Amino acid sequence: MIVLVNLLAGLLFGFGLILSGMANPAKVLNFLDIAGHWDPSLAFVMGGAVIVTAIGYRLAFRREKPMLDTRFRVPTSRQIDRNLASGAVIFGAGWGLAGLCPGPALVSIVLAAPAIFVFVPAMLIGVAFASWLKRVASLQKA
Repeated sequence: MIVLVNLLAGLLFGFGLILSGMANPAKVLNFLDIAGHWDPSLAFVMGGAVIVTAIGYRLAFRREKPMLDTRFRVPTSRQIDRNLASGAVIFGAGWGLAGLCPGPALVSIVLAAPAIFVFVPAMLIGVAFASWLKRVASLQKA
């Protein structure tokens, strides 16, 4: 049941990314280009997402536990550390350079945009490299 719910949520999310233009790198880059041909339409997409998320969290946390799990699994740390800050910088730089972030990049595979077949493998290599670095660092601490 959980796999089906996750699949449906992923399909809905992917459809929303395509419909909103978030899977179109040119549209994203125009949104980020505030000094040039700025396209503010994605600000409305993001604003709508924040509103829906806020309402969803309010409704979800009224429950004692999630419908398909034994407890809510939310981050407990409020500390901004080096890993969080450097990850945010790398994510933002990649988004600004390519006009894609991981979600829209994976959705764009379906659209078969040629650049996506370079971006997604590079992204996956980066994820694997970051995981490897994290394992090495934890072994050195032990």
